Amino acid sequence: MNITIEKLSGANMADFFDFFDNRAFSDGSPFAPCYCNAFYLTPEEVGEGIGARSDALGGGMEGLALALKESAKELIEKGIMHGYLAYADGIAIGWCNANDRQNYVRAGSFVPHVRRDEDYYIADGERGKVKSLVCFEIAPEYRGKGVAKALLRRVCDDAEKDGYDFVEVYLQVTETFSARDFTGPMEMYGHFGFAETERRGKTVVMRKKLP
Repeated sequence: MNITIEKLSGANMADFFDFFDNRAFSDGSPFAPCYCNAFYLTPEEVGEGIGARSDALGGGMEGLALALKESAKELIEKGIMHGYLAYADGIAIGWCNANDRQNYVRAGSFVPHVRRDEDYYIADGERGKVKSLVCFEIAPEYRGKGVAKALLRRVCDDAEKDGYDFVEVYLQVTETFSARDFTGPMEMYGHFGFAETERRGKTVVMRKKLP
């Protein structure tokens, strides 16, 4: 299978939404609908902004999906959300959210209501030094075929070209393997030269030092 990788932009934003609307959660994943908003939003923006917008759009899962989709569109158009789309035969079949760590509200927790004093929130002072990769989503029928590895390789290559010192990832420790794990397996990161740097509860932080 020939996999190609493209940076997310206004030009391929429609492919991003096509992926999330039609393939990302076709296995009934509990993470649907997300449109990869979570790491960019404060608890207030989730509870008050997305919640209010969802109610205005009819409420329920449909209203929530529309509210999150609108939010993602705004994040992309404003140049806040960054990441990469993986394509096979011209169709988006995978995604990873990768960005300067300072562009996230938090990294290392998917839960949007953690307290502000917890260390999942981003500290100041490292802009341009750490590229964070916070999640993957691969269409179910394309899992186990090297899509996540291709995305990770592109993130590392671009981070090096852009002058970053590290690529950092945040794995959630679980008792059993799940193909729906949005952080990716530890073994994959080890293969690419990542090493564990710290643990925060059930979150394992791994970094790759770039040349």
